[in-house]
Amino acid sequence: MNSWISKLERKFGKYAIPNLMMYIIGLYAVGFILMASGSGIYENYLSLNAEAILHGQVWRIVTFILQPPATNILSLLIYLIFYYVIGKNLEYRWGSFMFNLYFFTGMLLHVIAALLIYLIFGVNISMGTSYLNLSLFFAFATEFPDMQVLLFWIIPIKVKWFAILEGIYFGLVIVLGLLSPILSFRTLLTLASFGLPVSLVSAVSALVSTGNFLLFFFSMKSMRHLSPKQMKRKIVYQTKVKKAAPKSGAPRHKCAVCGRTELDGDNLEFRYCSKCDGMYEYCQDHLYTHKHVTKGT
Repeated sequence: MNSWISKLERKFGKYAIPNLMMYIIGLYAVGFILMASGSGIYENYLSLNAEAILHGQVWRIVTFILQPPATNILSLLIYLIFYYVIGKNLEYRWGSFMFNLYFFTGMLLHVIAALLIYLIFGVNISMGTSYLNLSLFFAFATEFPDMQVLLFWIIPIKVKWFAILEGIYFGLVIVLGLLSPILSFRTLLTLASFGLPVSLVSAVSALVSTGNFLLFFFSMKSMRHLSPKQMKRKIVYQTKVKKAAPKSGAPRHKCAVCGRTELDGDNLEFRYCSKCDGMYEYCQDHLYTHKHVTKGT
């Protein structure tokens, strides 16, 4: 795991919200009820509106997450199930803290994108959660590329192919949006007829809003060699250590060779050895030099 993420987890990991996606799904359901009621409460008081935020309505930075991924009840149910599966698997793969960090970073970048567009272009767009959900899907497809979903509930297709198609469309929105000032009006109309929102505003909002995927994709390279089984073993071990440790600042990590813990230095990192039988954790100095523990030794 990248060192800066490891440091954040050691300091703030205890504040992570387990099963975060369940709460997000609940917020989507509340948002759907508000929007279906026709009261205008979400649109007028809760949506991500940069102008309103700069005029003091700072709660919108958080409440915009209420916007559901669909306004049709049947489509909503499908999306909620799909995104719950995505969130649950990512949390299983990364751990609660990492998933929390990824999701809330995406929310923050949404707010930054809306503010930048308003301050630079003078356009006040009401950004929803579509790009946030897209970044979750990209992360899921990166971690579980061979997982299959049923197209039209019949045809099994691997998630990576959906992600590739979505990525191509997403890339076109960004590239063509950046080129839009030099494109002819006729070209822009033609592209719009194919469902491509070609504008600088669209390009900036798409790029900034999903920046968390690019950030975490490169930051978590070192985690990709771990299998889901190994990650589960790590999470189970961390849970047991957390429960067993007293609340007096006792260490959560300890090297099985030298006995050092994270309290012995901010630069120390700890990992689990996949070749040892059991839950053995080592510091960076002994991860590759220790004698592997096997059954019977």
